[in-house]
Parts: sequence; structure tokens; C-alpha cells
Amino acid sequence: MSSSSSTATMHSPPVAKKVEHKMEMFGDVRVDNYYWLRDDSRTNPEVLSYLQQENAYTDSVMSGTKQFEDQLFKEIRGRIKEDDISAPYRKGPYYYYTRNLEGKEYVQRCRRLIPNYNTTPCSVHDTMPTGPDDPPEHVILDENVKAQEHGFYSIQAFKVSPNHKLVAYAEDTKGDEIYSVHVIDAETGAPVGKPLTSVTSDVEWANDDTLVYITMDEILRPDKVWLHKLGADQSSDICLYHEKDDTFSIGLQKSESQKFLFVGSESKITSFIFFIDASKPEDGLKVLTPRVVGIDTRASHRGNHFFIIKRSEEFFNSELLACPVDDVSVTTVLIPHRERIKIQDTHLFANHLAVYERENGLPKVTVYRLPAVDEPLTSLEDGRAIDFIDPVYTVDPAPSEFNSSVLRFSYSSLRMPDSVYDYDMNTGTSVVKKIETVLGGFDASEYFTERKWATASDGTQVPMSIVYKKNLVNLDGSDPLLLYGYGSYEVCIDPWFKASRLSILDRGFIFAIAHIRGGGEMGRQWYENGKCLKKKNTFTDFIACAEYLIEQRYCSKEKLCIEGRSAGGLLMGSVLNMRPDLFKVAFAGVPFVDALTTMLDPTIPLTTSEWEEWGDPRKEEFYHYMKSYSPVDNVKAQNYPHILVTAGLHDPRVMYSEPAKFVAKLRETKTDNNILLLKCEFGAGHSSKSGRFEKLQEQAFIYAFILKALDMIPELSSSL
Repeated sequence: MSSSSSTATMHSPPVAKKVEHKMEMFGDVRVDNYYWLRDDSRTNPEVLSYLQQENAYTDSVMSGTKQFEDQLFKEIRGRIKEDDISAPYRKGPYYYYTRNLEGKEYVQRCRRLIPNYNTTPCSVHDTMPTGPDDPPEHVILDENVKAQEHGFYSIQAFKVSPNHKLVAYAEDTKGDEIYSVHVIDAETGAPVGKPLTSVTSDVEWANDDTLVYITMDEILRPDKVWLHKLGADQSSDICLYHEKDDTFSIGLQKSESQKFLFVGSESKITSFIFFIDASKPEDGLKVLTPRVVGIDTRASHRGNHFFIIKRSEEFFNSELLACPVDDVSVTTVLIPHRERIKIQDTHLFANHLAVYERENGLPKVTVYRLPAVDEPLTSLEDGRAIDFIDPVYTVDPAPSEFNSSVLRFSYSSLRMPDSVYDYDMNTGTSVVKKIETVLGGFDASEYFTERKWATASDGTQVPMSIVYKKNLVNLDGSDPLLLYGYGSYEVCIDPWFKASRLSILDRGFIFAIAHIRGGGEMGRQWYENGKCLKKKNTFTDFIACAEYLIEQRYCSKEKLCIEGRSAGGLLMGSVLNMRPDLFKVAFAGVPFVDALTTMLDPTIPLTTSEWEEWGDPRKEEFYHYMKSYSPVDNVKAQNYPHILVTAGLHDPRVMYSEPAKFVAKLRETKTDNNILLLKCEFGAGHSSKSGRFEKLQEQAFIYAFILKALDMIPELSSSL
């Protein structure tokens, strides 16, 4: 398919009707002819009809590649070991794990008793016995059975009671992230009491008969913390805290020691913490850290001390503090603030502390031995860093036993499948417990991964992670390349392995991630320099990365494809408006593209809590700045690349109408004949469909679109 080919001769795209909707602020008038596409009830027949027409048009345009897409799906699915289990982890007297069954979309949640639990300490060499004479597997919950009644099914919390007799799980059957919490008997599966409804997925056991959970207000902001006694009606539950400030949201977690629950109230720049004694939850919340604008805190517990990660404007990469449980006003600095190293997270144990940090854009893990609980905690001895093998990689904490010396973490890179390691914090020994099986003859040594740096327009060095198959690329500008970006919320897009990505790498693609400002890869300042009135750095960084890849002959404009989802979809919309000449193909998944209109409407979920991320456009300076990049407001009469946009009808984070409006305005305005498609999932939310194979089918569709646009499907080269 050449760039001059036209889809109009074969397919007629839907034309959304235009209904003038004027919006005036600060003397500026904007006209949104597609405002009518927003229907909060998702029931308007005209809106649904239009979305169905877009889906039908997408199916029509892609019909010629459906056979190839199906082959691609079969190829992607063929790399998966369909019948498999996760790495079992020890929790009390059991091993807990999930099991996938061949042909099934969802997991079974299982456990086995640990033989001789009291005399078998946790060890990196520990393995779960599965012989005929060993304790049998018990399936606590089979998600496949639960999902049969629903088009969408997702469990986001699965919490075992302290005595291991009950399980509480949070279930979403629509994709709107409004959950029901069910409690079941862990042995029989029988329900215990009635479900808690219209709650978030944050739920924790205080003790064996008491749950703490969170509910949301009308804009889906988590705002209330509740105490629930098993057997009681939800209407009689006790509200422990109500956060009335609509820029703050509530979160909940239990300490690794299981002794305390932490309730955090946070905005994008401020967070403060309450604690609950898990043995006496009826005593309510007590203040651990005060509410001070510009200061973030997170907490954990061990022995007689709380451990607090504290960030402020002065100590922007955070410091680690400790304070006595019985006097939280007295703090000791354990790890001071460092300008080049950011404290990302901690994982506490009875005798050790693991600190997850970032330095020069890469994650690192340092382990410290702690003094005995009855000894003063005044400082930390020198830590031991864990070594990793790839130049760029990702490492994340995994469930570990508090009363052990075994740290579990997951590791992967662009060429190394997800691996679970147990690390002995006393000896420094690492033992791999599981490596994601990739079928089909995959050999990690055939792929090359590296890090490169692009120079942004203001001179800032922007890191990129790159991978390709050694024997398939020429590095002379002729190779196709897929560039991924996000760049918001201080999220770190570390290089991760994805088996489906092999389907493009094995077709000669180079894959790259642009670690642009607005993310957190290079520390807190990296984030601060890509938000609010500095948001455009995110977009110009991405463009600089694209230009670098072209200049260094990784690809050419005719072979450069780009991808971003959600806030990364805002990135896609903005760079497409700014530099459409630079790209051949773009995929924008559930993109946040109507930024200004959304941020002006506090009735839309998430808006109020987002003002500290994007700025509050009810203030003139932010209004004009946001208008200057908001994708829907900046669509121009110019040529655009081939574009695929997706939406989820029940998406609570980015309303489906944003991508729908963006596509409608592009159809009206753009001057090219390149492909423009909208695919709206009627039975999904922000994260697309819920089944594992359904997700792979979507990935096959996206890759088929990209390959079609690049004319890399030989048998279809003359069909468009």
C-alpha cells in the first residue's frame, strides 16, 4: 500500500453529524461540533449507532487482513504455555499461586498446605511439593466459572484472612472499575454474608472477622473509608474517615508485618497517612503524618517503628525516616535525600529492609540488615546492591514472607521473559523460581537491547530503550520501528518483556521506548519538568527521540510507527498535530485527547484530582496553555499518518467520547487519504477486554493494522 493510496474508493467512513456547541472562557470561544457524542448513561441510541458505524467501518477496512490477523493471533497465542502456574509464594501455612488451564481465559486461584510448616523455614531453595503423597492442590476460586455469566470479568484484589479461613475478593463485571467485594469460605467456596457493593478494589482484613474498604463519590473519587464486621449489613458499617477535598483520593494498604493498616489521602503533590491498629480496628484512625501541602509520605512498619518515605520540594527524590510507634513526632533519618538517586519504594522484613531506587534512569535494589527490634534504630549499615544482567530492564517487588530473609522480586527486560527470583538477604544468593515460558523456539540471545540518549530541544538528554533481532535489521534507515511513549503521572515505563512483541521483532521491526519527561524514570524532577505548564516537554522530548532514531538510521519517516495509551494517547494526539510529517503510522489506545474540555468539567470522573497534574484551566494561564496542546482543539487541515484509535464504552478514566470526537474532527479536517479507524469496545473499560486471549486478539489486530499501513502484508499489497 503506497502513501498515495486511498481508502475512500472502497470504503465510506461514517460522518458524524455536527451540532454546534459553543464554549466561552476568558474571551475565547471554542466550538465543539461533536460534543453531543458524550452520553454519560451510555444509552443514547444515536450515539451508540454512530459508534457501531465506526466499528463496522473498521471491520470493513480491515476485512482484507482478517485472515492475516487470525494467523497473527494464532502465532502470538502459540508462544504461550496455556496450562501453567505462577511461582508459588509462602504465606503462613500455605503456598498460594494461580493456575492457567489450556483454552481458558481466566485463572484458578489455588493453594497447598506446606508439609511440616512449623519446622520448614522459608528458603530460596524452597520448592512446592506436588507428589501423590504431598498435600493436594485446593482451588479456592475458579475465575472461569465466575466469568461465564459476564462479558467482562476482572478480580483486582484477592485477600486471605489472617487465619487463612476466608477470602475477600473485589470483582468488576463491567469494566467501569466499580467493584463488589465478596467474602467466601476458603475451603468450601461458600459465600459469607452479602457482597459489599459500589466499592473500590482497595480492601484489607483488619482481623479475622473485620474488613476495611473504600467507597467513591459521584465522580468515582475514592473518598470514604469504612469498617465492616462480617455478618453485618453494609448499611450499618462505620465510616472511619471522609475526605471532603475533591482534589484528594483515599488509598489503603496493610503493613508487611500485618500489624497495621495505613489509610493514605493523596493529591498529585501531597499525601498524608493515618494508621489503624489491626488488632483493635474499632479504635479508629490515628494520624501518622500530617497534611502539609507539597509533602508526600508513604508508610510501613516493623517492630517498634514506622518507616516513612517522605518527599518534599526540598527533598524531591525522597528520604527514608523512622519513628517510634508510640511517638510518631520523633523521626530519625535512615537514608538521606540524594539528588541523583530517587527512593521509589521499600519492602520491610523482620530483620531486613529492601529499598527500590532509581539512578540514572535505571531501577536498583539495595538490601540492608536491620538491628534487633529491641535495639535503637538510629542508622543503617552499608547496604548490598543486587546485580542485574541487562543494560536496560525492569524489576518489581513481589509477595514475600515478612518473617524470613527471602526477598522475592520479578525481573524482565526487552529480551528476557518475566522471571521471579528469590534473593537470600543474608548470603546474597539469588535463585530463579520461574521464568515465563515462551514457546516456538524463542532464544533471548538472538535479540539485542541497548540504551541511547536523544537531545531534547532545550538540551536535556532523554533516554531510550531499544531492542531488535540481530540477524533481521540493517540499521541503515530501511528498518520499520515502533516507538512507544507515555510520559505522565511520574509513571516509569521500564523496559519490559512482552511475548506478543516478538511477532513484530521477528518481522524485522525495531522496538523503542522513549523515557520522556512527565514520567518518573530519571527522578522526581523529570516528572516535574513534564507536567502543568511544562507539559509540552513531554511532546517535544518524544519528537526529539523520533528525530534521533531517524538521524541515526534506525528507521526513516516512512517506517516510523508510534504507540501510546491513555495519557500516552494524549502524547500521540499532540505529536500528530505538531509533527504529522514525522510518522507513518500511529496507534492511540483509549487516548486522553479532549484535555481542555474534560479538565474544565468537574463532574467528569478524575477531573478534580487531575488539576495538579495538568493544571486547572479555570485559571487563565492554564486555560491558554492547555488549549495550545489539547489534541481535539488543535486538529488542523493537514496531512496525517495512518491512525488507529481505540475506546472502551465503559471506560471511567477516559470517556469513550474523547477518542470518538478526535476521530470525527480528524475525518472532517485532515487533507490526506490515509486510513483513520476508531474501534470502540462495547463490553470493556480502560484496560480493554478482560480475558487473556481476548487481549491477545486485540494485540493481533493492532499489529495487523500497523503491518497493513506499512505494506508489509505481501498478499494484500495491491488491495488498497
